Amino acid sequence: MRFRAGIAFTAIALLSLATPARAVDKVNVGTGLWPVWAFLPLQIGIDEGIWPKYGIEPTVVNNGSGARLIQAMTAGSVDFGLSSGVDMAFAAKGAPIRAVAAFAGEPRTVSIIVIAGSPVKEPADLKGKTIVIPGVGSVAEWLVRQMAIAEGWGMDGVKIVSAGSLSGEIAVIKSHEADAAVGPPEVGFALEEKGEGRVAFGLERYARHFVADVVYARTDLIQNKPDLVQRFLNGFFASIRFVKTHKDETSAIAVRELQSTPAIMARIWDELSPWLDDQGTFDSQGVEALKQSYVDLRMLEQKPRDDQILTSRFVPVKP
Repeated sequence: MRFRAGIAFTAIALLSLATPARAVDKVNVGTGLWPVWAFLPLQIGIDEGIWPKYGIEPTVVNNGSGARLIQAMTAGSVDFGLSSGVDMAFAAKGAPIRAVAAFAGEPRTVSIIVIAGSPVKEPADLKGKTIVIPGVGSVAEWLVRQMAIAEGWGMDGVKIVSAGSLSGEIAVIKSHEADAAVGPPEVGFALEEKGEGRVAFGLERYARHFVADVVYARTDLIQNKPDLVQRFLNGFFASIRFVKTHKDETSAIAVRELQSTPAIMARIWDELSPWLDDQGTFDSQGVEALKQSYVDLRMLEQKPRDDQILTSRFVPVKP
């Protein structure tokens, strides 16, 4: 009996060795902007070995803007993307993408940044002024226009120019070609540490219900490889949960990736880690605010249907 049991055990062991492990899927992940703190879970998952647990090996590509990211996804060179919820409008226009999860609500990472010595402290100080943004048709543009409307100046109550990048924005305000820039708070904090600038105020006050950042997937993957989409989301949201519970490790990686200082990254973690959503569900009021933004920015003539821009089949995400 022992002999037979030994044979059976050996057979099972050999069979298990002969069974191939699930292949790791290599995917290209694009970002609409980099480096920004909100997109750090991509790198956190790499550094902390989270992605392999879900059979994913990501290569991160910075596309420089939401529009370029969508172009890359349309061309098939990028599988998944992280960008502003405003970019869902491209799906309504026919781009073969859908938002598959949301991971940030109100736009806390969109701030008004000014150089040292600037008199700008509150929204009223920007009436009729020039504000530089990273790109047109962006959440930055919409929020600036929402500010102008809310303050009673009208949508064109400020002059908006595009620099094409965060570094370009800072160069513009340093050369006094614009009175303020729109960017993530960590950029303003870095300028403050150097005595070169500061965050004047955040623009989230003009969009308490919003969908600031989302995960995009190509529609062919959603239709033909839903398991890959789900595993990618599982890995990404597991990385978000790591971020929310590991301040020191996250801040150390943020210092390297954002080329910042420990003090600034610790400050950013305190402010933004509670803001990240770790389930991916879409806030219905936020989605409606986004749809209105498409009309306000003249990106679309009318509000799109939900199924034209997103799918909720993969959320809530439970890694």
